[in-house]
Amino acid sequence: MSQRDGDLAAGAHPEEGDRHAVRMDGSDDELDQPTSKATEHITAMDVRKGKDMQGIPWNVMPTTRDKYRQSRLQGYANFENVPNSGRLSEKECMPAEKGQLYYEFQHSTRSVKPTIRHFQLRNLVWATTRHDVYLMSNFSVLHWSAMTYKKQEVINLQGHVTPCEKHHRNHYEGFYQTPVSTLAVKHNLLVTGGFHGEIICKFLDRQGVSYCCKTTNDDDGITNSLEIFEKPSGSLHFLASNNDCGLRDFDMEKFRICNHFHFAWPVNMVNLLLLWGTVLMDF
Repeated sequence: MSQRDGDLAAGAHPEEGDRHAVRMDGSDDELDQPTSKATEHITAMDVRKGKDMQGIPWNVMPTTRDKYRQSRLQGYANFENVPNSGRLSEKECMPAEKGQLYYEFQHSTRSVKPTIRHFQLRNLVWATTRHDVYLMSNFSVLHWSAMTYKKQEVINLQGHVTPCEKHHRNHYEGFYQTPVSTLAVKHNLLVTGGFHGEIICKFLDRQGVSYCCKTTNDDDGITNSLEIFEKPSGSLHFLASNNDCGLRDFDMEKFRICNHFHFAWPVNMVNLLLLWGTVLMDF
């Protein structure tokens, strides 16, 4: 999240009443209806019979889905760092053809609601398989299965979280009530990044937390993104990009930072293309 990206980067965090903080829990205040058994889970068969994918009872609403969508699009002010970038890109990009099949709806649920503390936060919902989803819900990381329709708490960060394994430079004091700004789940490893540079690592097949560290003491050290990957040797690593203009490479076999890259601007997003050995960064 760049230093020009609004109040969050300037230190006015959502849990402190940030004016940009939004509720992203799968519902809209105007359309928020009590969740009943009839609307908790929506299947492909339900949709074919005319039921809304999100379980919204449009038949009793004062407006239609199309009219509400049009009103929402007209009133929504899209956030952009570069003025007119959206309109300029529309001139260069080819419009999508309507009427094509881009996806097939399978299932939706309102029984699991993610919590996103700010509209600029990234990757707080992860699908590791076609049936497994990991998400932030308040201070908990939950796992939800589309096969069993059941959710399970993986880790709760509301209390005092401390590592249970001994590693060099492990932050044994741990963290208390850690607000999560980004999340990554891959190769049986869960990594959370915090608003103040906190990193918490948990292997899904182990009890407790394996590793905690604080990547930076910078006042503007929010963790913007995390990328878990395996090197050609098979060793497990992850990249953490922070608002202190740093990109750090963590070796999860030795539990240490093996590379620290410095840039002139904060790194908002990082992706690794192992096929070409390339790191893609968004500033």
